[in-house]
Amino acid sequence: MSARRKLAPVRKPDRLTRSLRALERTASTSRVLNLLAIAADSSHRPEYSQHPLFRNRILNNALIVKHRLRSDDLFLFDEARPTATKIIIPFERSDLSLGGQSFFVGQRGWIDLLREACNDPSDMTRDLATLRMIDMLPSLDPFLLREHLRRHGMVVAPCYFALSPSDLEQMQGFVAVEISRLIDLAYRDSGRVNGAAAARLVEALLSTDVDERLEPLRETLVLEGESFKEGVFSWKGFLYYKWMLTRLWPQLTATAGEIGQMIITGAREAETARYVDDARKRLQHGVVVERASVLRTIKVYDDAFEDLIDNGKPQAFREFLLRAPDMFLSLGEKVGVISHIASFWRYRFPEGQQAIVDVEEAVDILQDFDSGLSASLAI
Repeated sequence: MSARRKLAPVRKPDRLTRSLRALERTASTSRVLNLLAIAADSSHRPEYSQHPLFRNRILNNALIVKHRLRSDDLFLFDEARPTATKIIIPFERSDLSLGGQSFFVGQRGWIDLLREACNDPSDMTRDLATLRMIDMLPSLDPFLLREHLRRHGMVVAPCYFALSPSDLEQMQGFVAVEISRLIDLAYRDSGRVNGAAAARLVEALLSTDVDERLEPLRETLVLEGESFKEGVFSWKGFLYYKWMLTRLWPQLTATAGEIGQMIITGAREAETARYVDDARKRLQHGVVVERASVLRTIKVYDDAFEDLIDNGKPQAFREFLLRAPDMFLSLGEKVGVISHIASFWRYRFPEGQQAIVDVEEAVDILQDFDSGLSASLAI
């Protein structure tokens, strides 16, 4: 009880805080980093404590959420922004329905709120730096996050970069189809693998652990030890992006069309009218360019994979997997940006609803999308 009094909420609980259990069950990997679940699954591993994401124990059991700011959130910030990184510290780790304390990275006074919530009077230099790095990213996609932290000299244990249960469940069928020919190749000497064995192999590939279940694939790829672990992580990353994109493309196509048909009300100056018209065209063109760029990167993976399957030569695919993390920053940024555009648009304008906004909101939306695409296209 004393811990609960100490962590009195600094903000009125919102729907997200009241629905932590639902968030835990259904959240996507790119939107939520559930450190509480990671602790439950991996705290027994030496690496979990040796290379934590956060050094403060309370913060290392929080939920981190990429959150679309609502109108009643905006006053917390000195500068306008469409999304923010939200930290949720549950009142009771064993009962998420009790809610928790929440605040945003970058809101006024957030460092003091963090120290109070974490019961840590120190400067928390390393943890603050980590939070700021996370806040820079458009999503919490684990492949983008891991590479971003690594390039800033931060070594964090692999268990912190797992896919969410919701995404894992949805990816199973997609991955099974994607790697079915490789499974046949891996078992070519022992006869055709049955469905149950293939399903176990897919489950093993998507899990946090790299264990003996993947031995047939390790032998096929001729990789050993840490190289195999890194290769599996990279492979999982590209499968994740391909799966994400199969869902994103239809949404993005619809969004681009609806942006062009958006009805804007209210008087506007000539300069504003020109910006709106130019931004619409720029966004529609930018989406096409972004899609082409992402597909070019994915094609590098597809070509290497086809060479392995068609020619039985693992070298090109093996080398690709070991180089792949270098691609995650660019690919993850681009996928994060287009995912934000598609998801925010549908959040603001549900399917079947005509997009009608006043000129001020239209400019805000277009500037948000425009700046995201511009930054991504520059990568």
